[in-house]
Amino acid sequence: MTDVVLTEVDAAVAVVTLNRPERRNAVNAELLSGLRATLAALDADPEVAAIVLTGAGSAFCAGMDLADLDALVSVPGLIAWDATLRTSAPWEPLETPVVGAVNGAAVTGGLEIALACDVLVGSDRASFADTHARAGLVPGWGLTVRLPLAVGLRAARAMSLTGDYVDAATALRLGLVYAAVPHADLLPTALTLAQHIADNDRAAVHSYVRLYRAVEAELVDDAYQREAEHSRAHLERTYRPGAIGDRKDDIIARGRSQRCDPRP
Repeated sequence: MTDVVLTEVDAAVAVVTLNRPERRNAVNAELLSGLRATLAALDADPEVAAIVLTGAGSAFCAGMDLADLDALVSVPGLIAWDATLRTSAPWEPLETPVVGAVNGAAVTGGLEIALACDVLVGSDRASFADTHARAGLVPGWGLTVRLPLAVGLRAARAMSLTGDYVDAATALRLGLVYAAVPHADLLPTALTLAQHIADNDRAAVHSYVRLYRAVEAELVDDAYQREAEHSRAHLERTYRPGAIGDRKDDIIARGRSQRCDPRP
């Protein structure tokens, strides 16, 4: 594994930490491949019954690293649905439940990573935003499916079309997180939830994960594929190297105006 993704296992619960704090855990090619490999290995480990995913430093994940975007675009499954991943998500489907412990900003790609978790807990320092439109992008990791399933269609549209930040209390009210807790209680709360999962019958938990995924697929039909097609078409039509970097200063300024620091 790579040191940009840290892993610690104790009592059947694994803690996975996105570890690029100097870049607010922004996703680059190394972190993405490391996260996928780490989760796949833990999912295959019979000793691991639940996973907690969090971020080092002050952010959960500030989205895609604009400095590495050209390399990221070439990573399979990054922008749109890919047959090798079999789903529109940051990682391949898991049977081991993932509890997201959102310790700070979860922005754009970081929000998609949070939405891919089975359970979300946010600290009082957490914030959530979909700033794809500010960057001139369209999501490809299932955000337009999972976000409205979590918060409702109107709230999801508002978040996506404005790019505005949602704090932890609002995220709790909208149903985006299962619990919002003081920052010091975040990891203990997430670990407790993960341990409660680990204490249950393993086969039943895995069946639940598969069943929820199957029901979700029935509810949304081919929505993931439609998002992927839109994302791919938008990227092919509009992407040019450096284009998103040109918007970087404006994205940072708008985030700061909402008392959030969106910098990767």
